[in-house]
Amino acid sequence: MTSLLRQRDGQPARVGFVELFFDLVFVFAVTQISHTLLAHLTPLGALQAAMMAAAVWWAWIYTSWVTNWLDPERAPVRIALFAVMGAGLLLSTSLPEAFGAKGLWFALAFVSIQVGRSLFMLWAVRSDPVLSRNFLRILCWSSLSGLFWIAGGLVEGQTRLWLWLAALAIEYISPALSFRVPGLGKAVTADWTVEGGHIAERVGLFIIICLGESILVTGATFSGLEWTAQAVMAAVVAFLGALAMWWLYFSASHEAASEVIANADDPGKLARRAYTYCPILIVAGIIVTAVGDELSLTHPTGPVAPEAAAVLIGGPLLFMLGGLLAKLAVFERWAMPRIAGVVALAALWLVVPLTTPLGLAAMTTAVMVAVAAWETVVKRPEAKA
Repeated sequence: MTSLLRQRDGQPARVGFVELFFDLVFVFAVTQISHTLLAHLTPLGALQAAMMAAAVWWAWIYTSWVTNWLDPERAPVRIALFAVMGAGLLLSTSLPEAFGAKGLWFALAFVSIQVGRSLFMLWAVRSDPVLSRNFLRILCWSSLSGLFWIAGGLVEGQTRLWLWLAALAIEYISPALSFRVPGLGKAVTADWTVEGGHIAERVGLFIIICLGESILVTGATFSGLEWTAQAVMAAVVAFLGALAMWWLYFSASHEAASEVIANADDPGKLARRAYTYCPILIVAGIIVTAVGDELSLTHPTGPVAPEAAAVLIGGPLLFMLGGLLAKLAVFERWAMPRIAGVVALAALWLVVPLTTPLGLAAMTTAVMVAVAAWETVVKRPEAKA
C-alpha cells in the first residue's frame, strides 16, 4: 500500500480544501456554545460552556495534528475526515442539551471521534513504528477518558458534571504526560515531526472561524434591533473588537512563530505548548466576547449587571491572556504589551459601577486596539505570537 503520510520535500505544507471543508462543522459548534452560554449566564452555565468548548477544541486540534502527518488528498484520509465531520455534526447538535436529555449522544459522538481517529491512524501509519506506537498510547488514554464520558452520559445532574470533568482532565493531561502507558513507555516529542507552517495555519483558520461566528452574532442581533444611536454605536464597537482580535492574533509574529517551530530542535514539544494548549484560552475569549457583544447590543444603557461585566471583561481578558502565553511558549519571553493589556482589562472591574454595558464594551475594545497598535509600532515580530 502507498504511504498515506505527507510527502515532505522541503516545501511548506499548505492547508487543503478538504481541511477547510472539515472546519465548517465547527462553525456550528462554536455558535452553539455561544448561544448556550448566553441562555445560561450563571457560574454553572459558564462552567458547562467551558467544558463544551474544551471538548470541541480537543476534537478539532487532534484531527489537525493527524492531517499534519497524513495527506488529506488521499481518499482514505478524506473518508476518515468526512466520518469525523459526521460525528462532529452530531456532537454540535447535541451541545445545547449536553447536560440534559442529549448527554449520551454528546458522549458517544465525542468518544467516537477520539477513539475512531486513533484506530484509523494505527491502520494508516502501521508501517511507521514510531507513529504506530505513539497512537497506540493515545488510543489507550482516549479509551480511558471515553469510559468517563459515556458513564457521564448515562447519569444526570452533578454526577455527570464530575464524571465529565474527570474525562476532560484525562484528555488534557495525557499530552503533558507524554501519553505514558505501562508497558508502552512514553512518547518522545522529538519524534513528532511537525510542519510548523501547516499547524500554525490550521490553528489560525480555526481562530478565523471563531471570529466569523462573533461577527455573525453581531450582525444577526443588530439586524433585528431598532437602529437607535446606542445600538449603532454598540454594533460599531463590537465590529472594532473583532478587528482588534484579528489584528492581535494575525500580526507579523504569526508567520514568525511557524518558522520558529519549523527550525526548533524539538518542534513537537513547541507545537504542543503553543498550538495545542494556549489557543483554548484564545478561542474561549472569542466565544465569551461574542456573548458580551450581544448583551451590549440588546442592553447598551443602564447599570452593568455582574454577569454582563463578567463576559464583557472576561472575553477580551481570556483572549489577551491566551495570546500572552502563546508568545511565551514560542519565543520564550514575556510580551510587555500583552502584560499591560491583561492588567488594563483586569483593572476595568473598578469602573463597572460607573459605566454602562456599551461604555464597558468600548473600553475593552480600546484596550485591545491600543495593545495591537503598540505591538505594530514597536515592530518586534520575534516577540509576538
